Amino acid sequence: MGAKVRAYDPAGMEQAKRDLDGLVTFCANAYECAQGADAVVIVTEWEQFRALDLERLKSAMRQPVMVDLRNVYRADEMAA
Repeated sequence: MGAKVRAYDPAGMEQAKRDLDGLVTFCANAYECAQGADAVVIVTEWEQFRALDLERLKSAMRQPVMVDLRNVYRADEMAA
């Protein structure tokens, strides 16, 4: 079983690739990461994540579950 992890970070990808080689699939953007995902987890506060098209993100996902560990979005926005 286990999880397959895909990641996108606009600033830290090169360092992460060196440290996590073979453990994580790196994506070109947040929407590619979300494609077919059961959940999306926001763990950084980069501006790109504050301006996500939430409908596009939701439609890309298999399950519309977002874990926002940085409080980028309001809970009522996510519920809608």
